[in-house]
Amino acid sequence: MKRWLLKNAVVYAETGKIDQGYVLIEGEKVADVGPMSLCPADAGAEVIELSPRFAIVPGFIDVHIHGAAGADVMDATPVAIQAMANALPAEGTTSFLATTMTAPSEQIEAALMNVARYMERENDPGAAEVLGVHLEGPFLSPKRAGAQHPRHLADPDISLFQRWQEVAGGNIRLVTLAPERDGGLDLVAYLKKTGVVASIGHSDAVYEEVKAAVAAGVTHATHLFNGMRGIHHREPGVAGAVLMHDEVMCELIADGLHVAPPMVRFAYRNKRSDGLILITDAMRAKCLGDGQYDLGGQEVTVRGGEARLADGTLAGSVLKLADALRRVLDCTGCTLEEVIRMASWNPAKQLRVLDRKGSLRPGKDADVVVLDEQYKVAMTFCRGALAYCQQSEPQGAGRDGHESH
Repeated sequence: MKRWLLKNAVVYAETGKIDQGYVLIEGEKVADVGPMSLCPADAGAEVIELSPRFAIVPGFIDVHIHGAAGADVMDATPVAIQAMANALPAEGTTSFLATTMTAPSEQIEAALMNVARYMERENDPGAAEVLGVHLEGPFLSPKRAGAQHPRHLADPDISLFQRWQEVAGGNIRLVTLAPERDGGLDLVAYLKKTGVVASIGHSDAVYEEVKAAVAAGVTHATHLFNGMRGIHHREPGVAGAVLMHDEVMCELIADGLHVAPPMVRFAYRNKRSDGLILITDAMRAKCLGDGQYDLGGQEVTVRGGEARLADGTLAGSVLKLADALRRVLDCTGCTLEEVIRMASWNPAKQLRVLDRKGSLRPGKDADVVVLDEQYKVAMTFCRGALAYCQQSEPQGAGRDGHESH
């Protein structure tokens, strides 16, 4: 069994911050976490000597990502999912929900079957783990379609969802929908009953409609402020309503483009770290350069870090989750503990995988990220396997020790 010992860094453990601590990994699990005064002997482990300027944190969980590294969930191939899983550890992401787009039913079904097959056969340590599917569309409002293809939007339909859940092998974990559409509240109630997270998004609902949706079972809001009726002083809209309901966890795209920094501060002041989940909503252009790309059958132009349709509509992002963390730290003044909660603990809690993800605690999956003094990703372990390491090791960090035998 492979063992790693990460030493002499600030450890953000489930039980609190340890200013000079260690994390011991055995196989796929965290074996021990503690202060250096209690650090075990190095024998049998490969030792990573770090620095008090570095931080060891739990892996990030992206519950809303369409693609990366030239691949997209809607490609419906194992190669596409593997490309995403291989690329994401470089930004500290150790698990994610494969997110679909509004499309013809047969294309959605192909994507769902592909994710189910991948999870069954290829979801191995050493790459970001696919935790399931985020079904974004087609049950959305045409008034708030954004980059979702308007031709394929449809009213919420329990029987259609049941078919798709069967095709997906029960792996649809989160559904974005506009609950004000015909059948919306019925589907929300069904999702709640079957343990699937119901998320309001791409919605033109007014406050009272959102209130009814929350009562029916909505506990999540898809990319807060984007693709939803905004705040007005005579009508709080979707954005105002979800900010006022503590039951609702809100996704946030902190790329400096989708949400202006003052609005990030506004969201943080209203929801605090307990009520926000950082996401990327990234498309296939992430990790690549400027150019023309496809998203849900529509052409997207990426230029200078912005992804837009021909009419100028924002079309997902090329955001990396580690960059989102640093932006939130910069524009809110929150602590690293708080931003880790937004990127790790909250999504794990929302997806009901907190028993094995979301924090550093003995017995949990060894999804571990090492951040340097600038909070950039230096090293990522996915279920105990080293999945990413900076090409040139950062100053103050190095390896010492030997491989286990």
